[in-house]
Amino acid sequence: MLEALLNALSPGNLVLALLGVIAGTMIGALPGLSATMAVAVLVPFTFTMEPSSGLIVLGAIYTGAIYGGAYSAILVNTPGTPAAIATAMDGFPMAKRGDGDLAVTLSCLGSVAGGLVGALALLFLAPPLSKIALAFGPVEYFWLAIFGLSLIATLSRGATLLGLIGGAIGLILSCVGSAVVGGDVRYTFGQTALLGGIPVIPALIGLYCVPVLIDMVIRPEAHLEQRAERMAGFRLIEALGLMWRSKFNVVRSALIGTGVGIIPAAGGSVAGLVAYSEARRSSRNSDDFGKGAHDGIIASEASNSATVGGGFIPTLVLGIPGTPPDAIILGALLVQGIRTGPQLFTQQSDIVFTFTFGLIIATLLMLPTGLVIGRYAYKLIVSIPKTALVPAIAFLTFVGAYAIEANTVHVLIMVVLGILGWLAARVGLEASPIVLGLILGPIAEAGFVQGWLIGGAQGDRLGMFFGRPISLAIIALTILTLVSSGIFKRAKQPKEVA
Repeated sequence: MLEALLNALSPGNLVLALLGVIAGTMIGALPGLSATMAVAVLVPFTFTMEPSSGLIVLGAIYTGAIYGGAYSAILVNTPGTPAAIATAMDGFPMAKRGDGDLAVTLSCLGSVAGGLVGALALLFLAPPLSKIALAFGPVEYFWLAIFGLSLIATLSRGATLLGLIGGAIGLILSCVGSAVVGGDVRYTFGQTALLGGIPVIPALIGLYCVPVLIDMVIRPEAHLEQRAERMAGFRLIEALGLMWRSKFNVVRSALIGTGVGIIPAAGGSVAGLVAYSEARRSSRNSDDFGKGAHDGIIASEASNSATVGGGFIPTLVLGIPGTPPDAIILGALLVQGIRTGPQLFTQQSDIVFTFTFGLIIATLLMLPTGLVIGRYAYKLIVSIPKTALVPAIAFLTFVGAYAIEANTVHVLIMVVLGILGWLAARVGLEASPIVLGLILGPIAEAGFVQGWLIGGAQGDRLGMFFGRPISLAIIALTILTLVSSGIFKRAKQPKEVA
């Protein structure tokens, strides 16, 4: 391991890690250009490198892209990546009141802390933790999706019914196109362009970014408040103080992100929402969430960055990608002639440990890089007049929606959902429950149908859904979340005076 550390600290690998973090951060900051796209676009450049160096570059790009999504989430209320959905809930309100620089710094510190926890888990706990991934079957994924949907009750800002309606709309949108299992065509109205369903990234851009653009056009005031006395620094000391006061939130969120990352197909968006929900539930100032709470940004960023290291655990030990970027990196491993599995940590330990140390170094490099980029990104967004900012953001949204599959239909979907999202916001329907239903719908459907078929073949459907230990644990956690949310809200209500 010492030799691997020295190899990771070589000048060449340090430069590659730094360049990877910068490239990933810049790509992740652009709406629509997700971490998956960042890794996919840049992976061919690693084929001529040494295996460990190539992996360091890809890990750095992935790490930077997950963090980069926080910039647009905070500054224009559009998560640059799905993992930053929860970041926008408090990041944008902070930016609106003139604390965008503090929000960006908090997101950077939270990402570094969470990324380190995930990478250290990969370094020391990969083989035993990978067994968790093997224990998850279709039914466990179904109940995990239901647990994710139950978070709507917690995330809804005093409007649980509207939140549930939004989640139901997201579930309906997730049913458009060919069924996940069976291939039945649904709700396409004869349009072949909808056979592939509603793509998540264009929907994300439409529901989050287009309403902001419309509001920027129709409202005369500035997009973000500028406080000249605070523009000269990073507000690092203030952010470090807030991080220290929220140290338990940091650790809890990072552990949640690592655990969710180990579960294949869960991803940073689920981790961020779970950690955000838990931070809000346990906070003494839960009413501040959604209005610019520091703990909301910290929880989201610490958890989604921790999924990077957590997702590599099943990828390297079992050959099961934890997230879509992991699947691309797994393909790059195979091209390099590296075979994943438990033997990887013994037969090719030099490669895997060099990569792991490189991931830790890339996470540490994200601190100065993220602070510098974040500072100038905030100053740029604040100083640009709306007459120039609106066309620039609109151009990026169109490019982001189109670039995924070079499909003009995705642009149309983005625009339509954006207009509908703006109208829905007028009656109190928020974008987050809709996006949550859209993301979790296919996972819930696939898990339910597969569990139903397997249970039918075994003659015990009830036991299939309610007789497995992990399923029962997730069900109990879901019930606890719903009950505690209701009790907590009632406890917060002022008592009537007789």
